[in-house]
Amino acid sequence: MAGPGFAVIDFETTGLFAGGHDRVIEIAVVHVDADGAVEGRWETLVNPERDLGPQRIHQIRASDVVDAPTFSQIAAQLVELLAGRVLVAHNASFDVKFLVAELERTASWFSSDFVSLCTMQLAREYLPGAGRALADCCAALDIQLDDAHRASADAFATAQLLAAYIQSVDQHELWQAHLESALEHSWPVLASGNREWMPRPPFSEVTASSFLQRITEKMPEYAGPAECLDYLALLDLCLLDRHFSVHETRELVALAEELGISRATCELLHLDYFNQLTRTAWDDGILTDDETADLVHVGDLLDIPTTTIAGALESAALASVPHGSSAAFREGETDSNQGFALSPGDFIVLTGEMSRPRSEIAEEIVGLGYTPWDAVTKKVRLLVAADPDSLSGKARKARDYGIPVVDEAGLERLLR
Repeated sequence: MAGPGFAVIDFETTGLFAGGHDRVIEIAVVHVDADGAVEGRWETLVNPERDLGPQRIHQIRASDVVDAPTFSQIAAQLVELLAGRVLVAHNASFDVKFLVAELERTASWFSSDFVSLCTMQLAREYLPGAGRALADCCAALDIQLDDAHRASADAFATAQLLAAYIQSVDQHELWQAHLESALEHSWPVLASGNREWMPRPPFSEVTASSFLQRITEKMPEYAGPAECLDYLALLDLCLLDRHFSVHETRELVALAEELGISRATCELLHLDYFNQLTRTAWDDGILTDDETADLVHVGDLLDIPTTTIAGALESAALASVPHGSSAAFREGETDSNQGFALSPGDFIVLTGEMSRPRSEIAEEIVGLGYTPWDAVTKKVRLLVAADPDSLSGKARKARDYGIPVVDEAGLERLLR
């Protein structure tokens, strides 16, 4: 695993400032031999223990990193992959600065005079006029770059770019000199971590099926109508933004276990929730396009059978409770759109990088009679996060206080 050779690296980060608050959130390493052949590839997400910054760029969700290892937990494995090798990156100055900053946080002494090469700087010699961006350099050599700003994709494309540079000339003195120097560089000895690397998963929306299986089947069940209403109330809060965050699903599982509600009853309660939403949508005898889309989306999130969703869309008559639903729990149910509502003057906190400037959203909040607030305290009514699974300090405090956390879409629903 050690050199000689090259270790092509790419980091996705929460921002641009390695020495400040920004952190690494994804790492990819590609080993390349002295001739440019790829020898191995590794990647992992990293939990930065803070919010994820501009998610529109790297497309990593907070739910992706909730269970990912921290940098300190994978630092030893990373050092093993880099030891004895020339570090290579596109815009290497950026990646090396973050590598140094993260290693410094491990409290281990080390020398930061890494032997490194930058494919962006080398492009001036090997690809004059091609442009600085990785995409431009790859396009000049017809190297395919899919999923840009995914660490594994960028690192692999950079490895191919390095290979093209190596193979474009007969004299290998430059490469050989760097390879020999890298073998002499001393890396820190770090305590071995106990966490497996965790690659970025394919995108998938969290639905009820992903957490219902974690709820115990209780025989006999000891929950009654009051406990079921408590579960429905939490379900209502979780679906304010029509999205299940990882934190919310864990709260639902924990509440079901605490109240003694079985998996089967949870499924029936989800059906009750959908039926009530359907009746509300049909109250005026008309189902609008927006209401139709909302019913389908909520039905999918709750894993309601397709035939039940289709029936709800076809006729107001089918808005009544279908056979098999938990009618015993309907006595105390409330309109699912009215379970949580904002009142004039309520304090609303914003966190994360929104699709609109926060100042613009704050103006809208003020115009509708609510109060934008900076800090999360017990008097805050709602936290609006760029990502409902945000790991920011504000989001963690809101969950501690039981304050609902919604995304921008959830805020818009509540403001309407």
